[in-house]
Amino acid sequence: MWTINAGFGRTIIASTQPTQPHAKKVKLDETLGRLGTLEARLARGKKEIRRAQRLRYDIFYKEGGAIPDARTAFTRRDADRFDKYCDHLIVIDHAAKNRRGKVKPRIVGAYRLLRDEMAAKAGGFYSADEYDIEPLLARHAGKRILELGRSCVLAEYRSKRTIELLWRGLLAYVRAHDIDVMIGCASFPGVSPLAHAQALSYLAHYASADGVWSVKARNDLYKSMALLPKDALDVKSAREALSPLIKGYMRLGARFGDGAVVDIKFNTTDVFVVMPVAEIDARYIEYFSGTERRAA
Repeated sequence: MWTINAGFGRTIIASTQPTQPHAKKVKLDETLGRLGTLEARLARGKKEIRRAQRLRYDIFYKEGGAIPDARTAFTRRDADRFDKYCDHLIVIDHAAKNRRGKVKPRIVGAYRLLRDEMAAKAGGFYSADEYDIEPLLARHAGKRILELGRSCVLAEYRSKRTIELLWRGLLAYVRAHDIDVMIGCASFPGVSPLAHAQALSYLAHYASADGVWSVKARNDLYKSMALLPKDALDVKSAREALSPLIKGYMRLGARFGDGAVVDIKFNTTDVFVVMPVAEIDARYIEYFSGTERRAA
């Protein structure tokens, strides 16, 4: 979840869909992308993962209004049992300064990445608690699936440059692991779908996942996204109401499931996202795969 209000799923349930084991071991470059003083790479060891968890706590709980349990409030880290099964993509600002004005590199953005073979070890995909993803997994048995989660960026770094760097790192990871499909839950702030009627209706009418990519919210959690009829939508205003991250997903060809889900704990309204890698426009693949460029 971004506090600019698009992030990926948070709640837990087991998935029974078998996954295909990956035979090869993957070695990624130490650096997955760099723009100016910002670097994208995978977290190295428990210390950096804890730093990413503290960033998540600051954004989701202190800023976003999520409700911590006793352990989360004590540790001041957003952590759950899935973290040990995930890779953690982080963005580091190597020119960040501490309160004394001394340069001290700082994690300013993060993504949590859960591949299907690791989800099998974890007991399932994280987003399955909100959405009935089993039919989707069954239709695409054998495809390599990556679930995106816990995306966040510090307020002062929420810019096109940081989002671009996250995507450069993410797509490097996707290529290295031969991922076929990315899934997850994107979030709007607050627990009132009506507050996002224009944006949710736009996704329902213009970007819904159908056919082999269709996914529906669990019946007990389902909230209609088509809150306004298509002919009543102000399309321009509706698009402007979408977060930068959701707009980015749409540019990459993302589709959205049927039904929103209110997450009381995290103070969000969630939608399900499906991104088939083969359908990502080659222009974006080339753009995000470019060599290091000087920051603007």
